[in-house]
Amino acid sequence: MSPEPPGRRLRGLRKPAKKRPAGPPPAETTGHSDAPEPPAETTSSVISAALYRDGHRVSTHDTLADAFRQQRDASGTLAWIGLHRPTPAELVTLASEFDLHPLAVEDALEAHQRPKLERYGGTLFVVLRAARYLDDREVVDFGELHVFVGRDFVITVRHGGAPDLSAVRHRMEDAPELLKRGPEAVLYAILDAVVDGYAPVVAGVQNDIDEIETEVFGGDPRASRRIYELSREVVEFQRATRPLNDILESLTAGFEKYAIDEELRRYLRDVADHVLHTTDRVDGFRQALQDILTVNATLVNQQQNAEMRALAEAGFEQNEEIKKISSWAAILFAPTLVGTIYGMNFQNMPELHWGFGYPFAIGLMAVVCVSLYFVFKRRDWL
Repeated sequence: MSPEPPGRRLRGLRKPAKKRPAGPPPAETTGHSDAPEPPAETTSSVISAALYRDGHRVSTHDTLADAFRQQRDASGTLAWIGLHRPTPAELVTLASEFDLHPLAVEDALEAHQRPKLERYGGTLFVVLRAARYLDDREVVDFGELHVFVGRDFVITVRHGGAPDLSAVRHRMEDAPELLKRGPEAVLYAILDAVVDGYAPVVAGVQNDIDEIETEVFGGDPRASRRIYELSREVVEFQRATRPLNDILESLTAGFEKYAIDEELRRYLRDVADHVLHTTDRVDGFRQALQDILTVNATLVNQQQNAEMRALAEAGFEQNEEIKKISSWAAILFAPTLVGTIYGMNFQNMPELHWGFGYPFAIGLMAVVCVSLYFVFKRRDWL
C-alpha cells in the first residue's frame, strides 16, 4: 500500500498532550524531564530561529528542537522561527509544539494558496503573495509566504525568493520598542515588507508598459507577444494584491476587538493606504494593457489593409501592363499573319501574279493594324 500524502496525514494529526495556555504566559518552572522531546531534524530548512524578550534577542538556535527547549525554560519570550520550503516532518513538529491547526499546516505545506487570513483558536494564519521585479529578465517573480501568529510565537514559511525576511528581522531588532509590542508587531513588519516590495514591481511594470507603447507605434512584430505576457503578470499581480484589502480590514477589526496597541493600529492603517495605492496602480496597468492591445490590433489591421491595398494596386498595374502587351502583340500579329499567307509561294494563288498584289497586302496589313489600334484604344488598353 502506498503511503498517504502529507496533507492527508496532517489532517489526522492528534492534538499534543501538552497545550500552550490561552491566558498569560505561565510562570517560569523547572524540571521538564517528563516532557516529550521533539524529533530531531535530519535535514533542516530553518533559516532563523530566535527568542526575544522585551524586544531584544536572547538566544539563537540552529534547530527547532533547541528553540522549543529554550522557550520552555524561559518564560515571557517570543519565538520567531523562519523556514524556507520546510519538510512535512518539520511542519508536523511545529504543529505539535505550537498547537497549529492541521488545515493551516496542510496549506503551508502544499503552498499555491491565494492571500487570505484565517483564525484557528488563538492562532492567526496569514497567506501572502510577495513579488519582486527581475531587471535582467524583465519579469515579475512571485513568492508565497505563510505566517502563523500566536500568543508567544511567529512562524514564517516561505516558498520562493521573496520577500527578504532577514531584512525584516534586522529592522525589528533595530527597533526594540516596536518589537516588544509582541507578535502583532512582527506581523505588521512582515506585511509592511511585502507591500513595500510591490513598489519596485510597480515601477518595473510601468517601464515595461512604456516600452511596449513605443514598440507598438514603432511596428515591432514582437509587441503582441510581450503585451500578452505582461498581461498575465499583471493579472497575477492583481491576485496577489486585491485580497490584501480584506485581510487588512479583518486585521484592523481584530486589533480593535482584542485591544491591540493603538500605535500598531496606526502602522496597520499606513500599510492599508499603501495597499490601496498599489491596487489602484495595478488596476490601471490592466486597463492600460487592454487599451494598448486594442491599439495594437487596430494598427496591425491597418498595416494588413495597407499591404493588401498595395498588393491590389500592384496587381492592377500589372494587369494594365499585360493589357498593353497583349494589345501590341495582337496588332503585330495581324501583319505577320498576312505576310505568312502571302509568303507560302503556292503556284495557284490568285494574287501571286497580280500587279497590285504587293500594295494590296501592305494596305491590308496597315488597315488591320490601325483598326486593332483604335479598338484597343477605345477600350483603354493602350
